[in-house]
This record gives sequence, C-alpha cells and structure tokens, in this order.
Amino acid sequence: MVDHIDLTQRVLEQFVTLAEERHFGRAAERLSMSQPPLSQAIQRLERRLGVSLIQRSTRSVELTPAGEAFAHDARHLLQAQDAAIERTRRIADGTEGELHLGFIGGLAYTFLPRVLRAAHDQLPRVRLHLHQHYSAGLAAMVRSGELDVAFVRGPLADPEGLTLHTITTEQVAVALPETHPLAQRPSLCLADLATENFALPSQATLTDLAEQVMAACRAAGFAPRDAARADSLPGLLSHVAAGNCVCLVPEQVCDGALPGVTFRTFEGTPQTPILSVLAAIRAGREDPAVNRLLELLSADRTDM
Repeated sequence: MVDHIDLTQRVLEQFVTLAEERHFGRAAERLSMSQPPLSQAIQRLERRLGVSLIQRSTRSVELTPAGEAFAHDARHLLQAQDAAIERTRRIADGTEGELHLGFIGGLAYTFLPRVLRAAHDQLPRVRLHLHQHYSAGLAAMVRSGELDVAFVRGPLADPEGLTLHTITTEQVAVALPETHPLAQRPSLCLADLATENFALPSQATLTDLAEQVMAACRAAGFAPRDAARADSLPGLLSHVAAGNCVCLVPEQVCDGALPGVTFRTFEGTPQTPILSVLAAIRAGREDPAVNRLLELLSADRTDM
C-alpha cells in the first residue's frame, strides 16, 4: 500500500516552475516568492516522496531521472486540475453539460433545426439528446425526470407539475392536393373550405391542433366534413397527397411538403387559428443548461 502524500497545487506549481527554469532564483521570481522558501518547499517535497528530485549546484539545477518523471506527471496533474475547475464552472453556469430534449413531430420541420443550430453556435459544449413523442407523453416524461425540457404545442391539456414558457406562435395553413382548384389562389379564407372533405387530426395525439381546427371552422360558420383521420402530421398530409381531402397544419409544415401537396395561407382574419409552441420543464427544477437554452430561445424568438 502506497502512503498518502498531500500534493497541493502550489507544491506542484513550485516544482514544475523550477523544472522549467533550472534555477532557484528565476523560479522564485516567476512564483512571486523569495528563494529560501522555495528551496525549503522542494526539500520538504523530496522528504515526503523519499527520493531526490534535483541535483543542486551553485549555478543551476539539474533534474534526476525521478525528477524528470515527476515534473512530467506534475504538469499533467496541474492541467487536469485546471480542466476540472473550468469544466465545473461551465456546468455551473450552464455552458456545458447534457440535456435530454423532447419534441413533437410537427416541430421537426423548421423550429427544431433552428433550435439545434442556435444551441450549436452559442452553447457548443452542451450535448443535446432528442426524443420525439406526443405532447401528453412528453409532459409525462418531463414530470418523471426522463426529459429536461420538452417542446410541445399549447394549450397543454394537463400542465400540472410543469412550468411552461411560450417560445413562439405560428398560424395554421391549409394543405391541398396540387390539382385542387383552390390551389390556384394565392391565399384563402377558412369559409372557402366549407364544402371540402377534411382529414382531421386525432384528438388523442394531436389534441391542440384538433381543438384549434374545430374551433376555427365553427367560428367561420361551418363544421369540417370528417372524411379521414390521422394521428400524425405525415398521416394527414398523406391523405391530402392521395387527392381525397384537405387538412389544416401548422404553417412551418409548409417547408416539408410531400409530393402532390401544396399549401396556402389564410387571409388575416380573427378566425385564423394560431398555435403556440411551449417549452415545458418540471416545476421547481433549476438547471443552468436549461436556463441558458431558454434564454437563447428568448433572444432569438423573432427568428423562430
């Protein structure tokens, strides 16, 4: 069993400096100390180790083979100490670490890539692990601690135990078969869809979108014709691509179209559905990296 020897950072710095200068006077000057205390510190170090580290002469200092090896390892120890201190500080201020980030599929078109790009640029030492699920499932994973933060659509059906931050909002657009007569018009109003067959989002998995679609259509004076159903945005768009119906989708989905599908925005009216994107974190939890990410998104909100 090797006896424990207390090697402080100061002792290591003293010996490494002496090893570099090979002269007590110059080493003491670099260390902002006088020569006698430095000589005494090196002697104590040799006694603790039980070996000779240096060979002294009137003009210079030479390292013994043991001293050369110790100087090499001491440099690594100092570098490791510095690295540990810096990493600890980065983690404490949220600029390094790991985050498990949840998202709903509809945000993968433009929102999520922008989040990842901004995080890569501004928080390059924070590693992001992505998990896709539906809003309700993501909320449960945040509550259980499986996720650090989740991007969901609001309003969230069950916000208990969560702190919600509104990140951005977006309008709803209509997806049409590219051969549809309404596809020739640059923009539409909801009332133009009153006689169309709709692919409707599942209430269970696309709750927020389903509620917005029904409320907006009612406000425009009609109930959407229920011609097809889907529990995901790709499913809704597949119905449209088949030429059977139209559907309403978040506007950012327009950037990831299927062949055979075209999109049109709505003229600005009070009935135009507005969807919100929320960041959900567990209530009462403080995580510096999460806070950094939310601050970053808040600063870039106009670009989201």
